[in-house]
Amino acid sequence: MKSSNTHTFHIPVLGTGFSIDSPIKVAKYGISSVVSLVDDTLMEQLREHYCNKYSYEYSAIGAGEEDARAKRITAYLNMLGRIVDKEFNDLKNSPFETDSELQKYFEMLPEISELKIKYNEMLFSEDKQFVKQCDKWLKDNIYSGSIDVNIMTKLDKSNYDLNGNILPAEFNDAHSALRGFANSDLHSSIIFSAGMNPKLFTYMTKFDDFYPDTDGKFVKKIIIKVSDFRSALIHGKFLAKKGLWVSEYRIESGLNCGGHAFASDGYLLGPIMEEFKNRRDELLDSNREMLAKSFLEQNKNIDVNLLNLKITVQGGVGNFSEQKFLIRKYGVDSVGWGTPFLLVPEVMNVDDETLINLSEAKEDDLYLSDSSPLGVPFNNLRSSGKEIEKEEKIILGKAGSSCPKKFLISNTEFSDKPICTASLGYINKKTDEFNKTNVAGNNFQSFYKDLGKKSCLCVGLAASTLKTKNIESKYSGAVAVCPGPNMAYFSKIVTLKEMVDHIYGKINLITRSDRPNMFLKELMLYIDYFSKKLDESSEYVTNQSQDYLDKFYNNLQDGITYYKNLIPEILEEKEIMREQMLEDLLVLENKLLNLALKPA
Repeated sequence: MKSSNTHTFHIPVLGTGFSIDSPIKVAKYGISSVVSLVDDTLMEQLREHYCNKYSYEYSAIGAGEEDARAKRITAYLNMLGRIVDKEFNDLKNSPFETDSELQKYFEMLPEISELKIKYNEMLFSEDKQFVKQCDKWLKDNIYSGSIDVNIMTKLDKSNYDLNGNILPAEFNDAHSALRGFANSDLHSSIIFSAGMNPKLFTYMTKFDDFYPDTDGKFVKKIIIKVSDFRSALIHGKFLAKKGLWVSEYRIESGLNCGGHAFASDGYLLGPIMEEFKNRRDELLDSNREMLAKSFLEQNKNIDVNLLNLKITVQGGVGNFSEQKFLIRKYGVDSVGWGTPFLLVPEVMNVDDETLINLSEAKEDDLYLSDSSPLGVPFNNLRSSGKEIEKEEKIILGKAGSSCPKKFLISNTEFSDKPICTASLGYINKKTDEFNKTNVAGNNFQSFYKDLGKKSCLCVGLAASTLKTKNIESKYSGAVAVCPGPNMAYFSKIVTLKEMVDHIYGKINLITRSDRPNMFLKELMLYIDYFSKKLDESSEYVTNQSQDYLDKFYNNLQDGITYYKNLIPEILEEKEIMREQMLEDLLVLENKLLNLALKPA
């Protein structure tokens, strides 16, 4: 299955379940999307669902089978590939007719695409021979979108056999997921997010598909999600020393994104993109040099000059002018659109109730929460079923989950074997500890409310998928959802065609006139984040915390200076918009200054 590069956008991973089968919905149109490899239980349920739908033979892979997690993932991904191949071939072999799937493929392409230009020439030509030639050429040159996968490197817990003995590292969650992808038939990419995992990255060397052939072609490519250039250098060199090539660096805003938010130390997206633009050749050359040495040691005769890299970006993009600017100014190869697709039920697994809540959400309804058991800030929706359930449980004194899936277990406070901080077991232990050690004056209600903030995301992020597919499961529950702040400016529930038309500037799905530019929105979020960090450190300031705050402040100031010079260059916006952006930037600069002057 050869994948397409005809679109200038991609759909990133959304939760564990929302985009888990998106390739079935969009790949046949040449659109690439990303599947989470966290929840093999959900994947097995969906494999049964789709095998029944397409009349494929289904043989269950039980959770107790040897290497079940990897086998389930391989089987699920192979099924996705099989369905996408079928759907794409049906589309490709169909005639050009009004409202056909083939017509939809071409109608959604960007106007700058060579395919779209040739398609338009065919439509307006009266030369039957030319039309016939175009028909063949167009069908010969279309490809399906890539079925890419995502592994969050932090989710690599150890697993145990039936006798309670710890299994070797290769059976850890992330290692098993990697093996599941590596053993699949897919020709696509794996995206690693959430930082460095040396053991996991080293494990990739065991699979031939991650190495290029003598022509520099890959069966499976490596993509690293990064927050800054330094991270890209570190990851690239580490993997190159192992003989592995990073084909793409996917830059994501630290706060203006969905899901878990990995805030930088005040580094803003604009300056980060500028550094990638200016040092792209340095990154490419240093990785090639390191890789050449590794290939020499491994006696591999591969010309590293055949290998290139892509730079892509995602996080908070909301209109065509922003996408166009990112491509023109920074030379990015693709732009990620995640959160807005949560309002496209044709693509995402979003149940009706959650869909309405998302469409009605305003800025105050979207917040950076403490809900994740990983202790990482998590973008959340206050009106989601899981958030309402969580608050009700706290009031009733029944906070906590039975922790049926255990994907997010990490806390070893009470035992060597980790447990989840959202679990009932952990909450009971903490409550007992409080009652035993409590001194006069400590407020139990305040303690319990804080303790109950964590949510069972394993069940919550899969619940909507089960609802939309009408799958009965013992793992059903209230729905958790993880939209980015950009959701506040999208309110229409739309089709795939409408969202793609919005991305390419044919229509406008944003009805509000007060949506800030993506760079300024991120700056707002970082100033609010900085304010909270100041409040947290106000009672007890160490030299280390003060250094962190100073660095954070200086980076924000540097970012503001950068944007002052950048805004006049954003020619994709009208002059009146650029003037408004400069005014808004000065307001934010003054807000930051007042925070710095605030007495401790």
